[in-house]
Formats: sequence, C-alpha cells, structure tokens
Amino acid sequence: METDDKVSFLGLSVGQLGFVVENVDAMIQDYYTKFGIGDWKLYTYGAPLLSFMNYKGKPIQYKARIALSYFGTTRIELIQPLEGHTIYSDFIEKHGHGLQHLGVYVQDIQKALKEAEAGGFSVVMEGGGFGLDGDGHFAYLDTEEKYGICYELIQRPLRRHEPESIFPCD
Repeated sequence: METDDKVSFLGLSVGQLGFVVENVDAMIQDYYTKFGIGDWKLYTYGAPLLSFMNYKGKPIQYKARIALSYFGTTRIELIQPLEGHTIYSDFIEKHGHGLQHLGVYVQDIQKALKEAEAGGFSVVMEGGGFGLDGDGHFAYLDTEEKYGICYELIQRPLRRHEPESIFPCD
C-alpha cells in the first residue's frame, strides 16, 4: 500500500468510537450506572433498516444490535453482532470484545471513498440507507493491519428513524 497519494479524512477528526460488545443491554446498564452515560438510542442494523450491506465487495445479510450515546461530545457506538459473518465477528475472533473502530464523519462519502481508494485503502464492509430518506452510508476501511485500528467513514443521514428503544426510559 505504498503510495504518494495523501488521504485527508483524518484531518476531519474522529467523531465516533465503536466498541464490539457481548451484550449491549448489559453494557448500557453498566455505563449508565457507573458513569451516568445515557440516553442510549437502540437500533437493529440489518434489513429492513439497511437497504444495502456488503462485506469484502459482496452483498451480505447480517443483524447487529446497536446502541448510540455520547462520551462528552464524542459519539459512542456499542455493537452486538447477532447474525452473519461481518467485520465485527472478525474482530471478536482476532481480539475478543473491545474498541473496534474510529469513525470519521464525512459530508460526501463517495468522494471520501474515492480518495481512500486512491490512497491504497479498500472497503472491508459497508452499509447504507438507514435514514428516513434512504440516505446514510458507512464504510469500514482495511486500516487495522497497518494502523492497529479500523477507520470507518460515516455520512450521516439527514433524518434518522426513531430508535427501537431508549435507555433509560423516561
């Protein structure tokens, strides 16, 4: 992956920490009890919420329970794999549970992906269509071996679906 092409997305700063966990419900309870972190918004990623999912360039089906909150101003994503072979199950096989990715928010993910490809990176897993208008796209890049962490590019949807639940309940 030697190249002179510079990739600029890390200049945007890291906006999200993504952790693969064994049990989302137990983890959000623990973060709330010990650190006061909440509200947690919970979703199930997979069909029908995601309109497309690819792993190593091929369409896949998977499900993962996702909890979103903040540590200060940094978005936290807790991911519990439920079904299918994904980058999350790869991470668990290799490392166990823990910090799996650093997410970078981009305005134009297609432009960012072209830049990443020109810089020698490829997409390991991606998905999209999770916004109310079918927008929203995320892509995990093959950066772990070289940099010790996976970088995720995220284009947020303009409007999100309501979460399946919120913890703690009002």
